[in-house]
Amino acid sequence: MPDDPELRGLLWFLLGGTRGGLSRARIIDMIRERPWNVNQIANQLGLQYKAVQHHVKVLLRSSLVVPSGDKYGTVYSLSPWMSGHMEIFDEICAKLRFEFDRHPRQP
Repeated sequence: MPDDPELRGLLWFLLGGTRGGLSRARIIDMIRERPWNVNQIANQLGLQYKAVQHHVKVLLRSSLVVPSGDKYGTVYSLSPWMSGHMEIFDEICAKLRFEFDRHPRQP
């Protein structure tokens, strides 16, 4: 897939240029495999519910994730824009030296 300079710039800002970049990267990495709700993400990543809720809102506003369902049961998955350019995400995470635990906690 061709490079997307807009997405590249956005990811550098959201992951490398602001507080919480590692947490946002961990959330993106987690939901690339399957949709999760905020509570599940918080439990799996060992983060506070409110923090995950904030990061997911940032990712939603940036069009990187999309919701499915409503209220508490809403699950989030990657937007087509994001899922179509995961190589950019992987490249930026490697440059930022972000590492992910590929074995999430058991529910």
